[in-house]
Amino acid sequence: MKSKRSRACDVLPGVRAKVLERDNGRCILCGTNYNLTIAHYISRANGGLGIEENLVCLCLCCHHDTDQSIKRSFNILAIKGYLKSIYENWDENKLKYRKEIN
Repeated sequence: MKSKRSRACDVLPGVRAKVLERDNGRCILCGTNYNLTIAHYISRANGGLGIEENLVCLCLCCHHDTDQSIKRSFNILAIKGYLKSIYENWDENKLKYRKEIN
């Protein structure tokens, strides 16, 4: 059974479809429509939620570059700018899983 955090970070099929539609079925960095993935702006490992405001379409190459190359900083800034341009009240602080304390 998955933890609450793991479930919160998962990308549900309906959310995936909305992100693909929002991004016109293209990588937001290079524009290709080949080998698309849904990428978290704030990574799952860092508690990034599986919500539209934290997700973008990236091709495998751009996703790899964003995760592991010298292009990382540039790509992260580009993704941040893209998401801020779409969501008027976009706030990084609302994209991360927060454990509820009872």
